[in-house]
Amino acid sequence: MTYEFKKVKLKKYRQDPLVWLVATPAGWVGAARSEAGLVALTLPQPSVEECLRYLTWLGVNEGCPVLPPEPGHVLAGLAQALKRYFDGERVQLDFPVDWSLFTPFQQRVLMVVREIRYGTLLSYGQVAAQINYPRATRAVGGALGANRILLVVPCHRVIRGDGSIGGFGSGLAWKVRLLAAEGLQPGSGGKYQLA
Repeated sequence: MTYEFKKVKLKKYRQDPLVWLVATPAGWVGAARSEAGLVALTLPQPSVEECLRYLTWLGVNEGCPVLPPEPGHVLAGLAQALKRYFDGERVQLDFPVDWSLFTPFQQRVLMVVREIRYGTLLSYGQVAAQINYPRATRAVGGALGANRILLVVPCHRVIRGDGSIGGFGSGLAWKVRLLAAEGLQPGSGGKYQLA
């Protein structure tokens, strides 16, 4: 697998994040967490090794402790929710995020995107308007490119104002696949319907 943008660096913590891997119907998903919440979440990969490489690409140090959340932990339900999501169920992945990894502008964008419901699309311009920067569509795209908590912050649900797909750091094939899994298909002319 090749990734389309350069590796990002996570803010340094007193401790490395804890990592765990989840087997889903679509492949292995890797997650990393700090005390505050998720710091990285991969898309499904065909092997554990590829999943760990993807986490490294997202900025998680190699060799981080591998430890799933204990029962009762706020993130303990993530594995089951991911399995259900990739099994085709309508699931909203509401899990805590470590927002300290992002700039204040990125936080504003990603918090709006996090609220986009399953099966719904917004444009970059609609997101920009919601954060009171209506002319910042390119900056919104840049903030989405910094997202490393895929699915929980569903940046695949943001497209261009004309209904075309726009960009996606993990590749447009993944964006199309995720939208299709949520029942979203382009209409005539390859355009999607905005909310």
